[in-house]
Amino acid sequence: MADTPDIEEFDAAPDEDLASRVAAIDEQDAAQRAEALRSGLEDYDLEEEDLSLLRAHGFEDEDEVDEGAPPVLAIVGRPNVGKSTLVNRILGRREAVVEDVPGVTRDRVSYSAFWGGRKITLVDTGGWDIDVNGMASRIADQAEIAIDLADAVLFVVDSTTGPTATDEHVVRMLRRSKKPVILVANKVDDERGELQAAELWSLGLGEPHPVSAMHGRGVADLLDVALETLPEVSAIDQKREEGGPRRVALVGRPNVGKSSLLNKLVGSERVLVSDLAGTTRDPVDELVELGGRQWRFVDTAGIRKRAKQSTGADFYAALRTQTAIERAEVALVLLESNARLSEQDVRIIKTVTEAGKALVIVFNKWDLMDEDRRWQLEREIEQDLAHVSWAPRVNLSAMTGWHTDRIVRAMTTSLESWDTRISTGRLNAFLGELVAANPHPLRGGKQPRILFGTQASNRPPRFVLFTTGFLDPGYRRYIARRLRETFGFEGTPIEISMRIREKRKRK
Repeated sequence: MADTPDIEEFDAAPDEDLASRVAAIDEQDAAQRAEALRSGLEDYDLEEEDLSLLRAHGFEDEDEVDEGAPPVLAIVGRPNVGKSTLVNRILGRREAVVEDVPGVTRDRVSYSAFWGGRKITLVDTGGWDIDVNGMASRIADQAEIAIDLADAVLFVVDSTTGPTATDEHVVRMLRRSKKPVILVANKVDDERGELQAAELWSLGLGEPHPVSAMHGRGVADLLDVALETLPEVSAIDQKREEGGPRRVALVGRPNVGKSSLLNKLVGSERVLVSDLAGTTRDPVDELVELGGRQWRFVDTAGIRKRAKQSTGADFYAALRTQTAIERAEVALVLLESNARLSEQDVRIIKTVTEAGKALVIVFNKWDLMDEDRRWQLEREIEQDLAHVSWAPRVNLSAMTGWHTDRIVRAMTTSLESWDTRISTGRLNAFLGELVAANPHPLRGGKQPRILFGTQASNRPPRFVLFTTGFLDPGYRRYIARRLRETFGFEGTPIEISMRIREKRKRK
């Protein structure tokens, strides 16, 4: 395992009764305190996005139904046609990596964007390399994953080269997807370029929309068309149907027992099991009834390496596994209890937490453990998994079925935490008590203050703090720890972001 870099933590004074103090504050008093803090924000320069957040998650709206996820717009095309440049143009900042070399973007990356008063999610894609064997059928696999998770697609073509064989491969895949497609003719800098763009009618995807991602020409008109095409709320990245089966991803390195566990839970040989690592290539969906309710399990291919370091079938298997994680609500990460934790195990867990999914860590093959290995495993957990000490652990044997019945309780705990929303009043009461006992250290003679806090969303819980200055990472981790101690959040990542605002200058 690679050494973990030293990270400075906030040295807090003991405060063992924080949770009890917060619990003793009644809801009405908590709401009044928060209302006073919210009023104080009027003295600060707030952006429109701040006001929208406060309106959406203020006191009067806390019981309203979630408005749904913003629509997802995937940007696809062969390498070096300007997809990332277009993303940067839409975002208005250099966010996506751009280089005049094909294939710089290898993984799908999501960004939040605003246009016409609406929020949309952009998905930049890449990595469309034909492998050395010329297996052109694999060329659109990554795009297919992005399209499957999108409400509409921007298909970017280089107007200066015209349609290519690769473009035609992608067109066939787009037609199979039955998703709305907007054809984008990029690198159109003048009227001559518009004549070249007209050649793209031959692709059979309708009108090509000429743009210059580099210079911004035509991008506003393109976005207007995209908004007309996209639904108000994503039909793909939507909240689960109440009462429907929760979605569970089984992930881990090859041969850790994912398929064996799924077969044991299903009660039949649903998935091929072999001692040969890598038997599972594509995710396999299975409805399983456990604990009196249905769950939708997805058995995934074992993740051998980082997706961008894999090649051929392994590369696309890793991408499909990433998709399974993104589509899931909770991930069961299987680890081998009788083998040393690897860097790859830690990376898989990081993939789950960065995707914002509920997490359960499952140590399989417990029947192969001895006392020496058990002692070593506890040391490895303390060293390598301390950053996810909040995740429930289940020790089991998929082969014998021992303790597999404990999975439901662990998944339920993690999902309840993942779903949790704290009222604005209760959150600000917590912040007030926490800061009073352990204020942020002075930095450069100034002490940043927390003006107001709100939970912007759940699944996973995301908190936004309005502050007068930058909060040290160690202090933010301290807030996260105390949030867990006070409100639970066992089994879910939580995110804390800041909005640093200055006091409005009086005229």
